This record gives sequence, structure tokens and C-alpha cells, in this order.
Amino acid sequence: MKTVKMVLDKSYVVAPVDKRVYGSFIEHLGRAVYGGIYQPGHPEADADGFRKDVIELVKELDVPVIRYPGGNFVSNFVWEDSVGPLKDRKARLELAWRSLEPNTFGLGEFSKWCDNVNAQIMMAVNLGTRGITDACNLLEYCNHPSGTKYSDLRREHGVEQPYDIKLWCLGNEMDGEWQLGRKTMDEYGRLSQETGKAMKLIDPSIELVSCGSSFMGMPTFPQWEATTLDYNYDYVDYISLHQYYGNLNDDSSDYLAQSDDMEEFIHTVISACDFVKAKKRSKKKINLSFDEWNVWFHSKAEEDNITQRHPWQIAPPLLEDHYTFEDALMVGLMMITLLKHADRVKIACLAQLVNVIAPIMTDEKLGAWKQTIYYPFLHTSKYGRGVVLHTPVKCPEHETKEHGAVKDVVSVAVFNEEMEEVTVFAVNRNLQEAVKMEADIRSFEGYEAVEKIEMKADNLKARNSLQQETVKPVSVKDVRIEAGMVETVLKAASWNVVRLKKK
Repeated sequence: MKTVKMVLDKSYVVAPVDKRVYGSFIEHLGRAVYGGIYQPGHPEADADGFRKDVIELVKELDVPVIRYPGGNFVSNFVWEDSVGPLKDRKARLELAWRSLEPNTFGLGEFSKWCDNVNAQIMMAVNLGTRGITDACNLLEYCNHPSGTKYSDLRREHGVEQPYDIKLWCLGNEMDGEWQLGRKTMDEYGRLSQETGKAMKLIDPSIELVSCGSSFMGMPTFPQWEATTLDYNYDYVDYISLHQYYGNLNDDSSDYLAQSDDMEEFIHTVISACDFVKAKKRSKKKINLSFDEWNVWFHSKAEEDNITQRHPWQIAPPLLEDHYTFEDALMVGLMMITLLKHADRVKIACLAQLVNVIAPIMTDEKLGAWKQTIYYPFLHTSKYGRGVVLHTPVKCPEHETKEHGAVKDVVSVAVFNEEMEEVTVFAVNRNLQEAVKMEADIRSFEGYEAVEKIEMKADNLKARNSLQQETVKPVSVKDVRIEAGMVETVLKAASWNVVRLKKK
């Protein structure tokens, strides 16, 4: 049997894990809001129309921050339509997804829902069809205490205390040809610079996220990052990264190798940030907000059919990917990749949270259920709090069609000193062979194995549904510790969580 060897030492730390790396995303898109988190009249709806079954599943994931209200939606968002008495709100044509937005759920409702799931809001401003004035007005409405036009308007709407939103996105995917109000590098650089300057005059305590290129394959990448940061560097705190993967060629081995592309994406963006830092002789470091990431490819044909042939529906079933077991492995690989870069990736948003390319799905008449990708995110959120360890690894490889030789096992270790726990997250992406894992833990004297969680399916295409949870984790007892060494077997094509705790 092949063997992967690693060393875990509490003295070698990459960085603390920012809990916001376990963030997510709710966009006014498809059934994410209407029929997802909000469905008045449903048997599970509370007095506010929030689905209690969804709230419980979200609370289990322990999501600390949720990006809102888009996404592409934000580039045509008129925030004033989403606040105030429901009787005064009017429906609008939503151009990004060619849907009808009724505006019966808006900022106030979302804030109350976030309180229910113990999450903070990551708010996006419209720099597509709007600009500086509207961003400042929205910030005043949200964060200023009272005595001004928009803060008093909030109070008139029944919200006495400010929402006090601390994290703000300066637009969304502004170099994308699909984006309303698309900008050139220089246009966005100047607009984000002046918007950021104005917003921080209103509330210096906020943090701002500058738009990076829409994804790694954009022709503007990475010059966009270098050019736009050259303008707004003094005002922003993070730059965004967006990336989705999929098994379009039905080559599972090469599909799982795509996490290596994500690794390269992160390295390149860090290089662009640090280039601008050096150019400006700045002491300030720009960190990364990977605020859209997931698997997305199953629903593309249906998405095109609805938006092109059946537009202007309220909450049509858009982007409803039904995930397979191999998609869960891919999500695990992406989560591990984010954690490995805890020194620079401080925020990340799994896109999205409910129904729309999401770990949670709902039936409009019945209940809610967990997709396969729910579990790797759950496990990392639950056990991946602490500091990421720098873990030297010697690993065997296998060949792939497009990526060449790749490592069989991708892993990361997180040490929670307060809980006296260390957890190894590992995906064996070799589809044919099991791999023995040997970890030197002499630095963790007196630690014992308390649990090994494993997720494995005989069929890589297996899916979960409301009726049957085919793919789910199990506890296995095959971890052995002797003479400061941990040994266990990582089965072919498997997600693994090895938890050690001091006796």
C-alpha cells in the first residue's frame, strides 16, 4: 500500500484561522430567498416567514458571515426598494437573472434572519448601474445612529439601532461582460477608490473588499488586480476571488485535480497584491476574500432555458445543482486549500447557502435536506477552528489527463490550543488505491485519537435527496497511535477527518 507521511508540530504555525473563512452567500437568485430561507405559509415557517428547518441546518454549519444581496443581482440593485413598509414596496424587473423581484424580502428581513442563524452581514454595494452616492446613502442608512436623512429613515422603518455592518463589497465581478455596468480596469479602479474613500469617511471602522477578476480564466487576470489595486490600495482591506469547478468532461480523476488550479489562483493573486504593496512602498497588506467558491456545472442547461425562454418569473428554480459524492470530495479539497492559506485568505463564502448551488435544499411543500457537499463544509467549520499548522508532507502521486502527476492526498492540520485538539482533514483523490497515512505527532505528547470521520461511496455519482441520504459520514475505528506516530488508512476516493485530543 502507498504511504503518505507527514509531521505535525505545534511550533510550526501558518496562521490563525479567521472564522469568516466559513462564510456563505445569499443572493436574490432563484429559490435562495423565496422558497429557501423565506416562505410564509409553509408548515415550517415562523411568524416572520422564515423556514425553521432551514435555520436549524444553517445553525449547524455555524456560518459566521453571509454575503448579500449579490452576486450579479447587486449590479442592478436599488436598495431603497427593499426597505420600509411592505405595502409601499414595488416589484422590479431583475435583469441579471431575468426574474421578477417582488421586494417582499429585503435588508431588514435579512438582518433579522441573520440574527436567527448567528451570522453577520457582508453587504455589497451597486457599482454597476449606480455609484458613490448610493453606496454612501446605504451605509448611512445601515450604520449611522440618527439625526440624518437616511439614519432617521431607518428609524422610521422601525429599526432604532444601526445594523452596524462592518464588511462591505465594492461591487461584484466588474470585469465580466455579463455584468450590468461592466467597467474597465481604470474605470473600476477610480470608482472603487472614490467610493472607498467616501465610505470610510462615514464609518472608519468598516472593512472594504475590492473586486478582483471574475475568475482565473478571465483575459483581464491578473492585470486587473494590479491595476485596480494601484488606485484603491489605501482604502480597501481585501481583494475578492471567485471560482467554480465542475466535471464537464466526466473525468473524475482530472476533476479532483482542479483544486491544484485553485492553489495557483491564490498564489497569483497574492503576488499581484504584494507587487502593488512593493510598488507603493506600503506597510499595509491586502488579504484575500474568496467570496464565491463551489462546484457549479450540473444546472447550466436548465438555467439557460429559464432565463432565455421563460423570463420574469418570481423565484424560478435556477442553478439548482444536485451534487454527487465526487462533488463533495471537490468541496473538501477546496476547503482544505483555503485553510492552507490562512495567512492571507481571511474571508471565504461558499456560494451559495440554500437551493442555489447550495449545501441545503428545500422542497416547497415538504422539508429541507442536506446535499453531499454539506458534510465537508460542516466538518471543517466545526473542527477547523484554531491555527493552521505548517505540515511537511511526503506523498505518492497518480497521473491525470490534463494536470499530469498530482498528489494522491491533499490535507491540512488545524490545532485548537484552547480545546487541546488537533484535526487532520484529508482527501484521498486517488480513485483506485487506498493510501496509508502516517503522521509524526511527537510534538503532541499525550494526545489520543478521539474520532475518525470518513465519507465514502461506492458510486462517485451518488446523490442525496429529501427521501434518501445515500451519502453521509460514518465514524470508523482504524486509527492507531504508537511511539508518537499516528497510522490510519485513507480509502480510495474518500473524505477523512482525524481528530486527536489530549488525554
